[in-house]
Amino acid sequence: MAQFIIQGRNTIGGTFRPLGNKNAVLPMLAACVLTDHPLVLTNVPDILDVENMLRLLADLGVEVVRRGHTVTLCAKGLHKTALDPALCGRVRSSILLAGPLSARHGTATLYPPGGDVIGRRRLDTHFEGLAQFGIRMDWKADTFCLRRTRAFRGADLLLDEASVTATENILMAAVLAPGQTVIFNAACEPHVQDLSALLVKMGAQISGIGTNRLEVDGVSELSGARHRVRPDYVEIGSFIAAAAVTGGALTVRELPDAITLQVMQRTFSRLGVTWTVNDGLLHLPARQKLRVRRDLGDAIPKMEDGIWPAIPSDLLSVALVLATQTRGEILFFEKLFESRLYFVDRLLEMGAKLVQCDPHRVLVSGPARLRAQHITSPDIRAGMALVIAALCADGQTIIEQAEMVDRGYERIDARLRALGADMVRTQ
Repeated sequence: MAQFIIQGRNTIGGTFRPLGNKNAVLPMLAACVLTDHPLVLTNVPDILDVENMLRLLADLGVEVVRRGHTVTLCAKGLHKTALDPALCGRVRSSILLAGPLSARHGTATLYPPGGDVIGRRRLDTHFEGLAQFGIRMDWKADTFCLRRTRAFRGADLLLDEASVTATENILMAAVLAPGQTVIFNAACEPHVQDLSALLVKMGAQISGIGTNRLEVDGVSELSGARHRVRPDYVEIGSFIAAAAVTGGALTVRELPDAITLQVMQRTFSRLGVTWTVNDGLLHLPARQKLRVRRDLGDAIPKMEDGIWPAIPSDLLSVALVLATQTRGEILFFEKLFESRLYFVDRLLEMGAKLVQCDPHRVLVSGPARLRAQHITSPDIRAGMALVIAALCADGQTIIEQAEMVDRGYERIDARLRALGADMVRTQ
């Protein structure tokens, strides 16, 4: 197991360029099995989740060529549709092969997916949606066996939850389903939009992109495409938080779309963090006056996540650490995952002033002078949040299970060092 050793109280600042959105590139990799033609993806982050997804695809017979941040995939030589059980257990996105494999190749055999342990992450919406296309699923002994029936065709679906991965899975099956599909209550996060844009380049007919109602006219086949993955707004938010808690100025090159920036600004401005955007660059000033913006009547505000365009759950952990360095009180309400906020016990050990009311709510009062501790990273976003906490803490913090952060952030230690961090990785 690797660990990060971080000496706190160093200013983080400079110029930063985000890589592609982790949550967009993983379903895009799965989309390669929808065609025999090459699929070229650029701006692909070199992270563990991508590495494990590429191993899954290579095991199926997909030709995988990686040069830097460009990945070329060709599924013409695909020779099986049964996934490797061990590899499935390493990455959550293995489930995203259910829809495209069964829709185009007729069958798919999958095993329980891995990923962060942040609460129950149900798969019912995936399989119930695929069943309405005529894709039958048999489940026994922790094995999911899917088979496309002769009744395979488009359908009107009302998803029982606006699940991002279920929407992506169902959408990738729908593009090849004969007839028209209408998906109601679809997730519309930026990564779903980016996947949709890729599928359109491949020849899919999709309308309603960016809304919760997607209409798809099935086509008989898809072609290859070249696509640049849009920048990861969660990574941008993480680096903004690191700069803000250490008093640094940050310039971000290559930005997401305007709506995504507005959602991010709504999140950070509640804690006193502001920036400007000029000529495609985001400029975060140094030494911001971090102060909680109270609600009307001087009431304690609440920051809660939700489906897009609400505050993304993946940003809540880093925002919570930012709040520990912000003057005032604020209630965090995590509504999507019942175990997402358990990492706050580590923040308490570091001296944060907070009360965990229940699994979903944490009241934070700041600012607090954090002190170094020897702690463990429980998942990707909590791990990054703890890195940010260590950057502004007194003394030397050791974070075990650095691999958790590596799953979602490329070379985080080197990239933070380039911005002024005193941070090393050891084995």
